[in-house]
Order: sequence, then C-alpha cells, then structure tokens
Amino acid sequence: MSYIRYKNNNLFVENVSVRRLVSKLSTPFYLYSESNIVENYKSFSNNFKKSKPLICFSVKANSNIQILKVLKKMGSGADVVSGGELLKAIKSGIQPSKIVFSGVGKTEEEIRLAIKRNILLINVESENEAILINKIAGNLKKKIAIGIRLNPDINAPTHKKISTGKAEDKFGLSKTSLISFCLNIKKLKNLRLKAISVHIGSQILSENPFKKTLKVLEEIINKTKINFKFVDLGGGFGIAYKKNDRKINLKNYSNLVEKFRQKYNCSIIFEPGRAIVGDAAILVAKVQYLKKGSNKTFAILNAGMNDFMRTALYDAVHNIIPVIKNGKKNNGPLEFVGPICETTCKFIKYNKYQRMNQSDYVAISDVGAYGASLSSNYNTKPLIAEIIINKSKARVIRKKQDIKSLLNQ
Repeated sequence: MSYIRYKNNNLFVENVSVRRLVSKLSTPFYLYSESNIVENYKSFSNNFKKSKPLICFSVKANSNIQILKVLKKMGSGADVVSGGELLKAIKSGIQPSKIVFSGVGKTEEEIRLAIKRNILLINVESENEAILINKIAGNLKKKIAIGIRLNPDINAPTHKKISTGKAEDKFGLSKTSLISFCLNIKKLKNLRLKAISVHIGSQILSENPFKKTLKVLEEIINKTKINFKFVDLGGGFGIAYKKNDRKINLKNYSNLVEKFRQKYNCSIIFEPGRAIVGDAAILVAKVQYLKKGSNKTFAILNAGMNDFMRTALYDAVHNIIPVIKNGKKNNGPLEFVGPICETTCKFIKYNKYQRMNQSDYVAISDVGAYGASLSSNYNTKPLIAEIIINKSKARVIRKKQDIKSLLNQ
C-alpha cells in the first residue's frame, strides 16, 4: 500500500494534506510516512521469516534518530559505518548486541568506541585493520567478535558509483586473501572470527547477483572449513524509482537463503536501508521562478543539490509530482532545477507536464534513503526540516537549521 497518494487531486501523506502543511511550514522540507516505513520493514521481515534473520538497518541510508526509534520498536538492529552512526543507533535505543560496524577506514577512536560498547560485530575489511583491532582489544584486555568482509568480484547491475563487490572496488578482501586470513586468524589472540560478511552494491533489482554471491560464500566456507556463527549478506535491495524498474523477487531469494542457512547451520544478518525507507518520503519544494529558455522552461525550485544530492551524485531519476493536480497542459518541455550555482543542480526534465505557475508546490518522490543523510551546507544553505506523519499527526523530527549557526563556521 502506498501511503503517499492523491485524494481529489490533492497530495496526501497518510491522512495529512501536503497543501495544508505548506500553508503552515516554510519549504523545502522532507516529509515521511511512518506507516510506510513500518510496512516496508514488516514486508522485508516476512519475506525472510523462515530464516529469522537479524535485520540491521543501514543507518547511512537515513540517520534521523526518530526514524531509528521507529525501527527499533520493530525489532531492528543497525549497520553503522562511523562512530557517529554508532552513537546515534545507541541513542535511539537499539541494543549494542544488534549493531554491526562496517566500513573500510575505521579510526582508532571508532574501534575503541565499538569495543567499549560491546557491539555484536566489527566487520573487518583488511588484514591491517584486523591487526589494529587486535592491538586495541589487547590494550583494553578484551576478546572481540569480528566478521571478515569478502569482495566476491561480482558485477551487480547497478550504477558504477554504488557498486561495492567488484575486484577493483575498495571494499573487503579477495577470495584468496580472505581464505589466507581465515587460516591464520589464530595469530591474532584477541579476535574471535564469528562471521563472514558481503555486500555487493546498492539499488540492485535482480536476485541473480545475490545467488552468485551465495555460491562464492559456499566456496569460501568449504575451503576454510570454518563454522561461521553469522553470515552477513549485507543489503543493496533496490526499489522502483521508475515505472519500468523491475522489483527484486525476495521470495525466490529467501528460499535460497534458507537452504544456505540450514546447510551451514548459521544465523543470517541483513543490512537493508533503501528497501525500508526509500519510498517512504517526499521532498516538498516551491517553484521559486519560471524561466523561459531557448528550448524549454526552467522550473527553479527552492530546493537544491545541497538538500538532495542523489541526482547530481548518481544520475538518479526521481519523479517530481505536483502537490495539486490541475489538469492543465503545459506548453513544451519543462525542467526542474535547483538554486545552487552548479550545472548539476538539476533534477528531471519532462516533455509533458501540467501547467506550472510561480509559487506552486511540488514533491520530489522516493527520497527517504540517501536524501537527508547526504544533505549539506553547500552555498552556506541551512539544513532543511524533516517531518514525519503518523496517520493524522505531523511531527517535526529535525528543525530547519538556524542560519545563525553557520555564520561563525
């Protein structure tokens, strides 16, 4: 069920009219549906219910503490890639025993933090990182549970900037290096190898790369003869940003995962992010100006690439929908752009769109993942507000940043 939909040509999020919100709040702002997030989490969990995985939400997708609190209530853990994300996850109430720390460049300070907080796993991405963790753990007189991340050299069909599983990518160890590491792990007396981890990329819409990954994992397990307590299969599950995007068949994949789990008697960890929050939010913006170009009209929004980076960074396609449908045809192509002084501060072009007027409001769709979390103060712009809807109630979960806070930086 979509909780972001039209009623009588007016855009609603759950039971709240976006038109009513923009009459009270200054734009732009992020607007989330709590019910959408909850339903996405339930759907993901139900698809894998036979395997009973630990679901560790990928905090980098959206690190708002109030959203993390919603997921904590659902039973979610957290996949974090920085000390800040770790502290946010704990502050939201997520138990350290449900937190996995990933990332290729963990600092000494972050490693100490993870050890002192007694998190479930530190996922190691290089031999030198393992050596450093072993040293810090020894100084703290602790034995630390780690996972080792595999780079399976699998080319997932996704954008090159969000591919993480090819040999040329910086993530994880090659099969050969990982096997060697596993066979020599006893030299690192303060580490306990509990997991093997893999994550091959993001916005993947086919189950085939995941099937290939399971086969590589089987090869590793058979060669090392290690009974890993956990197999962390990562995330990367895509959503349909465009009409012709094919949704991944999680049922088919879940059957393969369950066979794998039974065969190797392990516990499964997943790290979904986009699949949980991606389609659960819109970015509401105002048409600041209409400007005639030589072959198209520019609709210049008051939201820019500082507020929403995905189009500029990943060439991502996000539909822009009107807050009020008027049924009037526009004359010629219309391109939605932002105010930032970069050519890449643009969103999408339509050959046909409804007639727009200055001061009309629109919504950028499917911005719940990597929207607010990638936003910045570029051009000395304040971070915009985030609002969450629960049925008929709207709640501010991040206030718009005060411009005064930027002036002394």
